[in-house]
Amino acid sequence: MAKAYLVGSGIAALSAAAFLIRDGGFAGSDIVLLEEQEREGGSLDAAGSPETGYTMRGGRMFEVHFDCTYDLLGSIPSLDAPSKSVTEDTFAFHQDFAWDDHARLVDASGRIVDAHSMGFSERDRLELIACVATPERQLDGKRITDCFSEGFFRTNFWWMWCTTFAFEPWHSAIEFRRYLNRFVHLFKTFDTMSGIYRTRFNQFDSIVRPLLKWLTDQGVTVRLGARVTDLTLAEAGEALTVEAITVARAGGRVEEIPVGPDDLVMVTNGSMTAGSALGSTDAAPVLDTSGSGGSWNLWETLAAKRPGLGDPKVFDSSVADSTWGSFTVTTKDPTFFKLMEEFSGSEAGKGGLITFKDSGWLLTIVLNHQPHFRDQPDDTFVWWGYGLFPDKEGDFVRKPMRQCSGREILDEVLQHLRFEQAPQILDTSIVIPALMPYITSQFLVRSHGDRPPVVPANSTNLAFIGQYAEVPDDVVFTVEYSVRTAWAAVAGLLYLDKQPPPVYKGRHNPKVLMEALETLHRR
Repeated sequence: MAKAYLVGSGIAALSAAAFLIRDGGFAGSDIVLLEEQEREGGSLDAAGSPETGYTMRGGRMFEVHFDCTYDLLGSIPSLDAPSKSVTEDTFAFHQDFAWDDHARLVDASGRIVDAHSMGFSERDRLELIACVATPERQLDGKRITDCFSEGFFRTNFWWMWCTTFAFEPWHSAIEFRRYLNRFVHLFKTFDTMSGIYRTRFNQFDSIVRPLLKWLTDQGVTVRLGARVTDLTLAEAGEALTVEAITVARAGGRVEEIPVGPDDLVMVTNGSMTAGSALGSTDAAPVLDTSGSGGSWNLWETLAAKRPGLGDPKVFDSSVADSTWGSFTVTTKDPTFFKLMEEFSGSEAGKGGLITFKDSGWLLTIVLNHQPHFRDQPDDTFVWWGYGLFPDKEGDFVRKPMRQCSGREILDEVLQHLRFEQAPQILDTSIVIPALMPYITSQFLVRSHGDRPPVVPANSTNLAFIGQYAEVPDDVVFTVEYSVRTAWAAVAGLLYLDKQPPPVYKGRHNPKVLMEALETLHRR
């Protein structure tokens, strides 16, 4: 029987395993996931306790046209209601707790900004339309700043767009254009964020855990602490064929797994959370700069062997341009939640993102529906935030965010909010900061060919999956992108008739286009 070896255990690899079983006819016992970390889930992580503090490096947002994701998760039972699928649970949660943001932007004086107007000048509108209309290949090697004048980056639209999706001015114009086209249908409600969907809990609890349970119930094997360092490729002919997998284990042990002629290998190349570091309430995170991580090293090794497998150096060699920090706050004191509900005019879990648009770190916070962790007690509250400019000095805590402890980051947030109860909130909160050197590396300036195709030319059994494999039209830094690459890999290697659905293109809908244009002209 053919076997499948999947490198990584993030959402791309887990999805690929599920598609192999559901669509490819594989038995779960013939699928092996090789994960270098000691925990599954990849970048969809979440852990902790009320005593030590919860932590999650990030959170993913969804929208109604994540068709690959909903198709896959429609096959996976929810852990909380097995009669429902994860997709059904997500839609039901959105129905009950849709965002309706009344405080999307806050200014330097702590006042809520009217974000209904995008704040565009006529020049901004023309530049935006020109960017959307420019053929993608003409944006090779260009930054967002190459397409817009300085004033664009002071508009309400930019502050909301960049903090919703984590764009920075020096990022790729290609990716920015793709996002504009992919989410044009969200323009109309972008200030309220009502078109954004979220999972009931964090994505590890709501997606990874039920998907992992379904896979292990099917007999899939997940080998933790298994770092894939190399793939042996056939030397004869033009065919791209994997013949063996080299795996490094604890204690310096090296194992070679032979790959048969009918076996498949799918590689998660690159990682946006590789090299991440956590701090504590009293200590700043300290990055390990000794290396970029196994998934990056493997990609570099493969790309050096033959052309057509992308260029990882485009994405992993500009850490200063791809780093930002996040923080998770745990408390048993409801004071902060009560004050934020009064300030924002929204119940916790229904208010969406709040960005301090003039802050040096470009801070954004969000109060998710509680509980946000599946095992979170009723008397515990968890919220999250991030800063896109961790190297800049804070406005109140006069040092860069990356050098700050959790308490200092919380102090900065509270001073922006001018809450009199700040000392009480500080004393009753556990704050765990995270620093992520590659978190927006997939947005870095690139050109055609820098990401390998999901199924490279002449491949007989090798595919790339995840955020650094190329899928035309769709957008990275989303769960949907990873799931789409997984589906494309399985369908491509197995020559299946059932292919991923087309990427939604709202710009082809006259009604969506008209609403978007009306939004651009709001005053």
